[in-house]
Amino acid sequence: MVDYFGTNENAGAMKLLTLFKHIREKSPYAFFLFVLLNTLLTGCESQVTVTPTSTTFKVEKMESIKAREQLVEDSIERQGLQDEDVIEALGNVPRHLFVPDNMVDKAYEDRPLPIGYGQTISQPSLVAWMTELLELEPGDKVLEIGTGSGYQAAILAELGYVDVYSIEIVPELYGRSSNLLGQLGYENVQVKQGDGYFGWEEYAPFDAIIVTAAPDHLPSPLAEQLDEGGTIVIPIGPPGFYQTLWKFVKQDGELIAYNMGSVMFVPFTGAGASEHQEQEPTPE
Repeated sequence: MVDYFGTNENAGAMKLLTLFKHIREKSPYAFFLFVLLNTLLTGCESQVTVTPTSTTFKVEKMESIKAREQLVEDSIERQGLQDEDVIEALGNVPRHLFVPDNMVDKAYEDRPLPIGYGQTISQPSLVAWMTELLELEPGDKVLEIGTGSGYQAAILAELGYVDVYSIEIVPELYGRSSNLLGQLGYENVQVKQGDGYFGWEEYAPFDAIIVTAAPDHLPSPLAEQLDEGGTIVIPIGPPGFYQTLWKFVKQDGELIAYNMGSVMFVPFTGAGASEHQEQEPTPE
């Protein structure tokens, strides 16, 4: 804090108090005007636009931390989360930084929010649950299809023991999310702009693949790029309706499908998805 009246805050406060007393004794009228002006300014405080400072950021940060703590409690109850690492990541990632400015006050509500270009940031508890379904282990390579806001990639990176490769088809979202993830210091995330239908063959095979938009079938390139024993978590179904969340596990070169229930995601876009039409899987 800047000290205009002395070498430290206490000395400055004492000198300021002495100054006030001097004004009151020598010029009562001037002191009255000072008090009146201070009262008027105080009364108008709620209407004053405050320039953000490090102090206001600290206040906002504390509010965000409390909101995230409540979000974690709600998510554990709603989704039955059990993985302590995922729960900790959910409590650490600042979701309010991943939403548009006009949505910041809703950032810690457990629901999807629009982020522009027909896309959304997913419901936080669902992001955490899908992450938990991947059953990640230290050293795993994870492919994410649909970076979007970057929030899911941040949750994965926050685990601290996996390498994340994420693909976003919308150039504007790619630019925004890749910049934000870099600013937040997530060095274990690589993001590229492209059609996620075809995966990222350069870094295959992957131990886990998570898809955050819904095609009407499982893209075959993703199945091919999944390592033995690996897991794919993906919503599959028609656009504009509820889809089925599938968990696939590769065993002996074959995919075993598990129906995890109904969800709703934005449709999978790109040439790959529109050019290939297949049937929804049948669970084992």
